[in-house]
Amino acid sequence: MSTSSETETETKTATGSRTGTGAGTGAGAPGRGTRLTLRDAALGRPDAAAVSGVDVDVSPGEILTVVGPSGCGKSTLLRTLAGLLPPLAGTAEQDGRPIDGPGADRALVFQEDALLPWRSLRANVELPLAVQGLPRAERRGQATDWLERVGLAAQAGQLPHRVSGGQRQRAQLARALAGRPRAVLMDEPFGALDAQTRAGMQDLLVEVLRGTGATVVFVTHDVDEALFLGDRVALLGAGRLTAVRDVPRPRDRTAHDDPARTALRRDVLTSLGT
Repeated sequence: MSTSSETETETKTATGSRTGTGAGTGAGAPGRGTRLTLRDAALGRPDAAAVSGVDVDVSPGEILTVVGPSGCGKSTLLRTLAGLLPPLAGTAEQDGRPIDGPGADRALVFQEDALLPWRSLRANVELPLAVQGLPRAERRGQATDWLERVGLAAQAGQLPHRVSGGQRQRAQLARALAGRPRAVLMDEPFGALDAQTRAGMQDLLVEVLRGTGATVVFVTHDVDEALFLGDRVALLGAGRLTAVRDVPRPRDRTAHDDPARTALRRDVLTSLGT
């Protein structure tokens, strides 16, 4: 059995977060999003700035999708909000306070499989709850509930290599949300999935986010994915943030002939040079 110290170490490895750092009130705050802000920010590494002059404000509970071609700085922007990369200039803030490192109230979900291979899906989902100090029975119950919400109740005891790529991503989503983070930062999490599985994961994400209040920043290179998921879409290209656009609602995958959505899609593609 893992000790609490070992479990916390495993959680840091799996999520890219650590407790007690960065802004916010902690992962245990339920049903409350957070405001994430970049002000006149230059992002990247000292020897390789990726994007500059970024001004964006993500409201509590909003889903902001970030779209752009490969290498335009999307992942750099996400890692800055996660506290993994400090801005080269300007500021990165959470609720008006500087983001000075990773925080447990900002969950990070990667495209790569980050589940711990020696732990069952349920044990993986339990990790953030263990770090919060929940008793074993309570965290097991909450992990089971989250796995049911993402359709993995029957696979709860399986090791990650025993399930499909789509199921592993569902487990990663359950783990990210189990700790009740105030923000979820997603770096092309569905990019490696086939089209049918990807569409299912998009629908699932929208469904499981209902009622959490979490703020979401979702990076993708897929314009249709960005428009389906986002309340707003931010366009990155040529080393800068070129625009942030509102997305027409209601969210409807079949609304291909909606004039407003069609015009926005055409505008986004033109802005991205595709």
